[in-house]
Formats: sequence, C-alpha cells, structure tokens
Amino acid sequence: MLGLKEKISYGLGAVGKDMVYMLSASYVLYYFEDILGVSAAAMGVILLVARVFDAFNDPIMGVVVAKTRTRWGKFRPWLLVGTLTNAVVLFLMFAAPPSLDARGLVAYAAVTYIVWGVTYTMMDIPYWSMIPAFTNGGSEREGLTTLARSCAGVGSAIISILTMVAVPVLGKIFGGAVPAGLSMRFPEKQWIELNGFRYFTLAVAVLFVVFTIVMCVFVREKSSVDMKTASVGEMFRALVQNDQAMTVVLTIVVINIALYITSNLVIYFFKYDIGGTSWHNGYALFNMVGGGTQILAMMILYPFLRGVLKLNNIRIFYVSIFMSIIGYVALLALATIGVSNIVPLLVPGVIVMASAGVNNVIITVFLANTVDYGELKNNRRDESVIFSMQTFVVKLASGISAFVASIALSVLNFKQAGGSCIAESGIDFAAGVPASSKMALRMVMTLVPIFVLAAGLLLFRSRFTLTDSKIAEISEKLSEKKSARE
Repeated sequence: MLGLKEKISYGLGAVGKDMVYMLSASYVLYYFEDILGVSAAAMGVILLVARVFDAFNDPIMGVVVAKTRTRWGKFRPWLLVGTLTNAVVLFLMFAAPPSLDARGLVAYAAVTYIVWGVTYTMMDIPYWSMIPAFTNGGSEREGLTTLARSCAGVGSAIISILTMVAVPVLGKIFGGAVPAGLSMRFPEKQWIELNGFRYFTLAVAVLFVVFTIVMCVFVREKSSVDMKTASVGEMFRALVQNDQAMTVVLTIVVINIALYITSNLVIYFFKYDIGGTSWHNGYALFNMVGGGTQILAMMILYPFLRGVLKLNNIRIFYVSIFMSIIGYVALLALATIGVSNIVPLLVPGVIVMASAGVNNVIITVFLANTVDYGELKNNRRDESVIFSMQTFVVKLASGISAFVASIALSVLNFKQAGGSCIAESGIDFAAGVPASSKMALRMVMTLVPIFVLAAGLLLFRSRFTLTDSKIAEISEKLSEKKSARE
C-alpha cells in the first residue's frame, strides 16, 4: 500500500505540473494578443500547428519512456529532465523581448510555444504512466487518481485565482518605467502587465521544479511492468485495437475543448462585455470561486457521489456533463439579460467548474482502466503510450479551443471597437463595444461548448463498455493469467 509521504509527494508533482499547464493554456493567447499585440489569427494558427506537431511527438515520447531502463527507474529521469527544461522554456515564453517587431513576436511565440509543448510532454507522460505501473487497480488506483487529479485542480486553481491579481502587483514592483523607445507601443498599465507576467512566471517555474524534485525523491516505482518493446507503428496499432482507450481519448478531447474555449474567452468577457474600471477584481473573484469549486468537487463531490450515493463512474460522468450544460445555459441567460453584478454570475461558474472537477477524476480513472483492458485484449500493457495520448489530446483540445477563440477575437476586434488605449487607468473597455459583438462573444463561449459536450456525450454513450463489473471481471482474469504464468 502507498504511504502518506508518497501520496503527498505525488500530489505535489501534480500541483506544479498543472500550474504551468494552466498558465500556458489560459494566458498565452491573452499575453501575446492583448498585451504584445500579436494578431489573434496568427496566434490561433500557432497554437493549432503546435498541437499537430505534438501528434507526432507525444506517441514517440511514450515509446521512449517504455524503453527506458535506468537504476532510477524509467519514469523519474524523464520527470526531472522534462521539468527542468519545461520550466526554462515557460519563463522564456512569458518573457518575450518587447522590442521585437510584429514578425519577430510571431516567430518568438511560435518557437517558444512549440518547444514548451515538447518539454511538457517529456514530464507529463511519465507522471501519469506511473499510476497503473505502481498501483494494483481498484480502490488503490482510484484513490491515487483522485488525489492526483485533486492536486492538479489545486495547481490549476492557484493560477486561475492568483494570475491577474499577482501580475499587476509584480509588474508595479519590478517593472520600472516604460523605456522611451517603447512608450508609444506600451502605455503604462500595459507595460506593468507585460513585466508582471514575466516575474509571476518565474515564481511558478521555480515552484514547479521544487515540487517535482520532492516527488522524485520520495516516490519510487513499486513494481516494474514487463513491457514488450515495440515500434511506433506497433504502438499505434495497439491504440487502434484498444477501442475503449480510443473512446476515452476522444471524450477527453471534447470535454477539454468545451472548457478551454470558455477559459480562453472569459477574461475578454469580463474586460470587454461586463467592463468597468475594476474588471480585474470581478475576473479574479470569478476564478477564485470557480477554482475553489473545482477542488472541492474532486475532493468532496466525487467521493460523495461514488461512496455515499453509490453511483457508478459512468453514471457520475453523465451527471457531470449535464451539470456543465446547465451551467453554460445559465451563464448565457444571465449575460443576455444584462446582469453585470458578479454575484449571480458566480452561480453558473460554480456549476461548470464543479462538473470540470468531477470530470478530471472520472476521465483519468477511465483511462487507467483501459490499460488493463488492453492488456487482456492485446497481451501487452501500453500504459506509457495510452497516457501519452492523454497528454496529446489535452494539448490538442487546448490548441483547437485557442484557435476557435482567436478567430472569434479576430472577427470581433475588441480593441478597435472599444478603444485602443488598453491600459490607461480608469478606462472602461466595454463602453464602445457594440451590443452585437458582446452577444457574439457570449454565444461562442457558451453555445459552442454545449454543442461539443452533447457530441461527446453521444459518442461516449454509444461506445464505452467498461462498467465497474466489467473492470472487476478484467482484473480477475488478469490475476488468473499471472498466476498461471507463475
């Protein structure tokens, strides 16, 4: 059984890992487009192309992890190398030289974002691959998965809550005056945000490295899974043959597309729709409540539904999807009737983020269970490859959602509509934005996610078969096969 020290250390790794992921997923578009002035359309292409590149990189990384044999195990070396390099690239990505021209900034964004994705894969795949490698399935695996996802939610919530609160403060303390040669491009408040992101990212990167080192010191592989070394082609065939893994992978894509579309656009909703001179405060409160709800959903709501109400995981998944749809409908309704008070808007935010928290746990449990299913069906455990697909599809969802958001922003062109002085003190950015543009933004951030979730629900319902009883049956058959070999 896993000890408390190991569980805490593994959880810390998830906190650091998802801090850096959430910072990139939620703010890279805002940083380059709204602060540095890179074209929204260009950013959309960059983010999408980076994810296509990952289609080739991630499965290869899964094979590399599967083949790794060192005295420290196969996972920890990659966790350390990936974390150190990813932390450096993350800092560079949010420390773009402001003196670069438009083409230079596009090139800088493209290179740093693609390299960030590669280095993130180097540590993310071995992190999640450790779950089926040193747990025995059943309650132990569910418990560790719940813990890891809960801690990942903590990391995401920290970024959601603190970023737009800490960035202005750090920018004022360390940013200094705007250089004379850049004063025409960067008004004072914009310069503060630019520098604030640099120093906030530095702090996040340092914590990321520290947390991963702690995890690698205290978490060791409890057992080595005897994995047949296979070529990339064989691994792809194994994934195609594992129909349940592919179903879960596609479900992860649609769930995250829906969530990331909203997370990319909600900052623009507060800035250019609700508006006001203190929009940062409303946005920070919205994220604080939503992030806290996501954590509580993973730590309390999921165990309540699973343990107290005795719902199986598939039923819990259906409940969470319907919760999310209800939340989006409520958000659209409140925004359409002109509600600008933050308190009523917190209600749909709580519903959507509670659903996201439950889904974080459920999906990882489903994916881990497909490893056992694949071993029984294909006579090979492909945990590294299957979990590399999780890494890829989450990043793919991030790229697709960012592309959708960037196209919407490019069409709506809020800066030109609402006033180009992005950062002057006391300005209300929403004042000059047409009602039609505001309505279009609301529809993209609510109706599109609803449509995507509905499609994902239909796909999952028609193809997923790994019920709790089926998992128990698979575990029993695997135990029998292991006993026969011994």
